[in-house]
This record gives sequence, structure tokens and C-alpha cells, in this order.
Amino acid sequence: MRILALHPHLAECSERRFVRDGVEVWYVGQMHALKAGDVPARFGALQLARVLLNATVGMIRGIIESRSDVYHLGKPQPVNGAAALVGVMLLRCRGFYVDCDDDEVHSNRLMNRWQRAVFAFWQWLLPRLAEGVTVNTRYAANRMHRAGIGHITYVPNGVAPDLFRRPPSDAIAATRNRLGFAGKRVIAYVGTLALHNHPVDLLIDAFERIARQMPDVALLMIGGGEDLAALRQRVIDMGLQDRISLIGHVPQEQVPVYLALAELSVDPVRDDEVARSRSPLKLFESMALGVPVVTGDVGDRAEWLDQGRAGVLVAPGDARALADAIQELLRDNGRRMAIGRAAKEQAGQYSWPLLAARWEQVYGPDRKDDNAR
Repeated sequence: MRILALHPHLAECSERRFVRDGVEVWYVGQMHALKAGDVPARFGALQLARVLLNATVGMIRGIIESRSDVYHLGKPQPVNGAAALVGVMLLRCRGFYVDCDDDEVHSNRLMNRWQRAVFAFWQWLLPRLAEGVTVNTRYAANRMHRAGIGHITYVPNGVAPDLFRRPPSDAIAATRNRLGFAGKRVIAYVGTLALHNHPVDLLIDAFERIARQMPDVALLMIGGGEDLAALRQRVIDMGLQDRISLIGHVPQEQVPVYLALAELSVDPVRDDEVARSRSPLKLFESMALGVPVVTGDVGDRAEWLDQGRAGVLVAPGDARALADAIQELLRDNGRRMAIGRAAKEQAGQYSWPLLAARWEQVYGPDRKDDNAR
């Protein structure tokens, strides 16, 4: 298996081809944004055009050097879409598969109408040209069925059970003390801090209500993003800088210890195309650690949380409902522990080793389109 990928900071990438766990990874170009720290930097118009052209050419070259039985696009976006048409269909004379794991038009920060039109075009075109389409939500599968697209396989996101094990107690305690959370009950958020597709402002508004009634509760927000600085300033303006910690990006292997010190985690969502189409890793990773999740009842979340047995579902986009659910869970230790046990059990259904078997069916001769509700 070989992955052709775009790098967040190609100029600083010292190893552009390597093998990890038996999988080859080739970095063939620069991503559309420069991600060198907690906050990504945007390219100017001319520089962006050059970056995208070089990335497309790099992707095509990678395809030419990669004789394969199967070509699978990670997203229905312009760069890999154009590379698939030229490299796979024209030069390799092969078909391809495409993974549609988001609503690309709404989940990306596209500032202009023409940008949205370009992304919408590729999101419309590529599933119609593909031999098969993979999606990670039933909502996306049903939407494609209604559009007349066939050969759809539903495989949700999952979790690596070897990585997301409960860390040792001393490691959790050391991290808690380092963050200044000794004696505090912690609410955790793990994810991107970009308000256009991750409405963490809902969580901050909910926490403001909680902070007034629960002085021993703190909020830990893990992740970088375009709105990190603005959110930090908002926390200061609210006078909650001693109660809310935004620590920025952390390496993936460190995420379990941060999550494990929390009483619960939160996946704040609105009822929109982004939330309905998304299968958030943070949800499955929290479940695997036995940390209860509070989230909005949108898309497939009720199914993943076993209709509320393995997590708490609230009205989406409602900060008051989110605050009430968090407070109820913090006040009821027995219920919280029961949900944590159920979450860990439920996460077993979404381990990558099990999901890998479903991915094998995508390319098999017995593939069938039976994933819509």
C-alpha cells in the first residue's frame, strides 16, 4: 500500500518517502495551507495557485510511479481529483474509488463564491465517475443514493485500540498537575479550533454557565486552528482564563493522557451539513478510553453512542442544553461511570482492525450497495 499525500509544511519535511507499519508514504506536494504550528497560514492568491499546480503535478507523478490494482482518492477535492482524471483514468487507463468523508463545500473555509463553486463541482463529479464510493456516515450514503449514485460502502471512523488505552495513573496525575488542574474536575475537548466547522463557541458558552455553579470544574481544549488566538482572547474577555486552558496542538500519541484525565469530553455541534456528514475521531477515541461523551443528536451520533447508552445526546446548537447535560453528568458519579463502561464496550465495534475487514469488501467482486437506511 502506498499513500500519496500533501504535507502541511513541505519545505521543512526532511523525509518525503518512508515506510511506517508496512505502508509507504510519499509526500508529493504542499497542502493548500501552511501548518507550521498551532495556527495555519494562508497563501496569497498567486502563491496558492502555484502551490496547487505543483501539488497536482506531484500527485500525477506519484500516480505514474505507482502501478496499483486499486486507486482510492482520500477526498473529492480539486488537486487529487484532477490527478485522478489525468494520472489514473488517462495515463493508467484505470478506474478509481473516492472517499467522501465530509461535506467539502461547507467543511472547508472557502472565502469566495468561485471557490465554493469549484469544490462543489469536484464533489459532484468524482463520485459519478468513480467505480465505488466510500462514506463514513449513513447520512452521506443516503444523500448519495438520492442523487442516483451507486456502489456506496459505509465504513465509519474508528479508533486504534493499541494507542487509546487507559494510560498509567501516575502519567495522568503528572499531566493534571502540570496543567494546574490538581483538585479540579475536567471537561475536555479535542479537535480543530476553527469556528466555521467546529462550533467550540457553543462549548465555551456552555462552560460559562457551568463555571458560575461549579467552582471546581475546568475546561481543557486540545488542538490548534485558525481561531485559536481569537478564542484565547474571548476566554480572557470572559474572565475565565483561570478555568479554561487552550493548550494548542499536541502529538497524537499524547492525546490519550489528556483525554484520560477528564471526567467527560464534549463534541459540540450544530444541526448543519458539516455535523451530519462528519464521523468525528474524537468521539470514538474518548469512548475507547471510557470517557463519556456529550454531543448533539445530529447525523449518526445516536447510532454510534448506542442511542444514548454509551454517551449523552442533547439538542444541537443549544448551549443551555449542553451545559445542563454536562452538569447532570458531573453531579451523578454512578451514571457517569456506567456510561463510561458502556462507551468502552461500544468502542470495540469501531476498532480499526474490525473496520479494516469492511474496507476489504469495498474492492471485492461481491461488493453490493446495501448501506442506506
